[in-house]
Amino acid sequence: MRANGYPVRMSSYLADQIRRVPIFSALDDAGLADVTALATEFEASKGHVLVEHRQPGTGVFIIEDGEVRVDRPHGEHVYLGPGAFFGELAVLADVPRTARVSAVTDIRCLVISRNDMVELLDRRPAVAVSMLREVARRLAEVT
Repeated sequence: MRANGYPVRMSSYLADQIRRVPIFSALDDAGLADVTALATEFEASKGHVLVEHRQPGTGVFIIEDGEVRVDRPHGEHVYLGPGAFFGELAVLADVPRTARVSAVTDIRCLVISRNDMVELLDRRPAVAVSMLREVARRLAEVT
């Protein structure tokens, strides 16, 4: 069921997948239901560009399976795998994308739109705290 960058239908195990993502692991059942209602599952083939540098941020991607490469403007790059997320800076700071992200392998992600993510962070502070901790950790790695 390959979609080459297009959304695929929601699967019955989505709540279990979301619970495994570290930034959502502290959510109660109501919080998990909120995330499940907002997330769209997305598949892309190896080589597909998910995010382009300097483009507007449309949402946050959470990797379920596979690996992506994040290419930063000054030549450095990092790899992210299952449980990791990207696209949060454009959503949190309302700025253009700060990196290019492409699939290293076939991937499956959850995508939460920008507006839905902002609303979720307002309603579920535990998610905001978890996300900010990860953003701070990433910032510490590059400074």
